[in-house]
Amino acid sequence: MQVYCSKQHLNNGSNRFCTHCGETLPLPVGQVVNKRYRVVRQLGQGGFGRTYLAEDKNQSQKQCVLKEFAPQVQEKEDLHKAKELFEREARVLKKLQHPQIPRFHSWLQEKLGGNDFFFLVQDYIEGDNYYHLLEQRQSQNQAFSEAEILTLLQNILPVLSYLHSQDVVHRDISPDNLICRRADNLPVLIDFGGVKQLPASQGLWLTKLAVNHTLLGKKGYAPEEQLRQGKAFYSSDLYSLAVTSLVLLTGKEPQHLYDSYQGLWLWGKEIQVSPKLEAVLKKMLAYKPSDRYQNAGQVLKDLPSQVSAKSANSYVTKIKTMVAAPGVKRSQAIASKFHHRTQVAVQKLPMPVWLRPFAVSMITTSVIVLTVVGTLSLVNAAWRGITSISLPSLPEISLPKFPEGEKPTAKPVSDKAANRIAQILNRRQQLEIPERFFIPMADNLFYTKKPELQGRSLTARPEDAALRDEWYGVAEDLLKKLEQANLSTASRRKLGNYSQRDFDRWRQQAQAGQFGKYTIAQLNKDTYAKFDRLFPGQQRGQLNQQTYGQIWYAIAADQVSKVQSN
Repeated sequence: MQVYCSKQHLNNGSNRFCTHCGETLPLPVGQVVNKRYRVVRQLGQGGFGRTYLAEDKNQSQKQCVLKEFAPQVQEKEDLHKAKELFEREARVLKKLQHPQIPRFHSWLQEKLGGNDFFFLVQDYIEGDNYYHLLEQRQSQNQAFSEAEILTLLQNILPVLSYLHSQDVVHRDISPDNLICRRADNLPVLIDFGGVKQLPASQGLWLTKLAVNHTLLGKKGYAPEEQLRQGKAFYSSDLYSLAVTSLVLLTGKEPQHLYDSYQGLWLWGKEIQVSPKLEAVLKKMLAYKPSDRYQNAGQVLKDLPSQVSAKSANSYVTKIKTMVAAPGVKRSQAIASKFHHRTQVAVQKLPMPVWLRPFAVSMITTSVIVLTVVGTLSLVNAAWRGITSISLPSLPEISLPKFPEGEKPTAKPVSDKAANRIAQILNRRQQLEIPERFFIPMADNLFYTKKPELQGRSLTARPEDAALRDEWYGVAEDLLKKLEQANLSTASRRKLGNYSQRDFDRWRQQAQAGQFGKYTIAQLNKDTYAKFDRLFPGQQRGQLNQQTYGQIWYAIAADQVSKVQSN
């Protein structure tokens, strides 16, 4: 195998340092660590190492995260100290038990390429980090609303409270270290492993992995005491969380929100929030640690009420969160309490009209609540993406809407139809196929099969029952085809996220000889051979990148992994 450093220098995969510039090299795909963890792909790179998505060979290929620690030290004494601190911090992480912190599994020391490397093994959290979510908003000239930031603060501050109760300071809170977990939309705090809390005897560990030598914490997000002196307090985390909130609210980096000459945040100019929230954030951002809130509980107590600012979706999210944990009896009580709010909220959701009655009825039907309530926001998110899909030789799909003057009906769909929807959504979830890909793909297939319905709105009326049944059939057939494709879990999870960049990377790897004698032409041939058996009649070279193209890429990705592992 061959790998590239960040400067695109080609190296043998057995090397751990670039022979051209000395940079620590990433682990190649297929590399097995500790005879157990097989590297699937690199997830990211930070100041002290890289993170990888890996499969645990001892637990039925269950996915996990490998966090690499690669200190740039040469002396044996320094390496011994690094190992000692690493083990100590691993023990700290092991005791952290919170549902919004990735679970720690183990720590490893592995000799690769003649050098010692350390790894932490943690849960893999499926979802997008908040920086990525912000980028998505910015592409539509939007940022996060104040109501959303209040929700984020209310959900993450208890996590900090728990963390600080364990005498652990995160030290690196930022939008890319918060993941919105896809399963429940709750923020998960990541990337605060012991490798980022390692004080050396004469200061702090520095690294050459980053572009510049850095202390712990990101410039702009970390307070002065942390960046200049290497000291961190509980209030240091609160400072970083406040900066994170401002960045998400404004869509601008910290340096554009702060006047470094006067030492003032640009309140009322770049930063415009309600007076109550501004007061809380100002105290969190105080220059002196002693002038800030001293714990997360104090911030929670002062946060303004969000009742008046709640969006329709927040009611559904609240119901979903509460129903997911308790038993049937508790869920029935919750459903009764929030039924009226749900009817109002669901009417405002941008989903097909004929799914709205199901959304209402599932709140009041305990069996369906427990089965599919977690999918409500997923359907909502997926359907929003349909308007951007372009179809080959077909008009753009438009969202089903109510005819002019027609109002949504609260009449529930039949139990048979509700159960069928539940089975489809549950089956998709079990296969770990992203909702943002599945719903638009099923809709694409439906409208391709029924071109005469282009521009025609499906409704919840009885006369559309047959059409709704056809949509269910299309969705079920799609799930069947995806099962027949026998895709790996990693490839299924990435459906909807593939792009031309993936193919370009494979081409570069093939040209560099990383696939041995296997060529990009052979990859095309093998991928189409399998794809054509599943979806005959699709014109080669003209696949829609957002639908059929995603399946083609997933098949190709598995083929590439197979070649690399041989």
